[in-house]
Amino acid sequence: MSLPENAMKQSFASLSPQEALHVAIFIEERNAELYQRFAEMFVEFRDSDSSEIAGVFWEMAAEERDHSSRLQGKYMQRFGTSSCSLTEEDLMEFIEVPRPEQVDLFATPDEMNKIGARDRALQVALNAERSAQQYYASLVEKTGPGPLRQLYRELADMEDGHAAAIEQKMSTYPARDVGKK
Repeated sequence: MSLPENAMKQSFASLSPQEALHVAIFIEERNAELYQRFAEMFVEFRDSDSSEIAGVFWEMAAEERDHSSRLQGKYMQRFGTSSCSLTEEDLMEFIEVPRPEQVDLFATPDEMNKIGARDRALQVALNAERSAQQYYASLVEKTGPGPLRQLYRELADMEDGHAAAIEQKMSTYPARDVGKK
């Protein structure tokens, strides 16, 4: 259950460790849904670049679901079945939002020589992961010792690992030489 519409939204930094972890789970689940919608949209274009982009977004949706499952496991270890009604909708901030508009997914043939469709799609995910890592790392710096600071550190480290995995995927598949003979 979310806060009533007339209630004030909270800052992520003001949450308890239980609430912060609970909301982090919602963030990963929201991202899985977003990536799935992006994939469904791109698959409709029916060209090879769009299919490649859709494939990356399907992959990212599965990874975000895995991230959510891992966080749910941490929640169960720390808080058991204790409920928490707070969701991301109750927050002032939007954390780790994949934003396709930040990357030119519809590149021209000249631009495709520089970066392939797969890497353009991965860049969307990388931007979101880096943003979340920086956000959580800034909370580590602003928070005194204790369980909340430890949670922020874990979230920052997790997002850093996600970004590194995406960077690895990008370096594994170099840009295509479109148009070259």
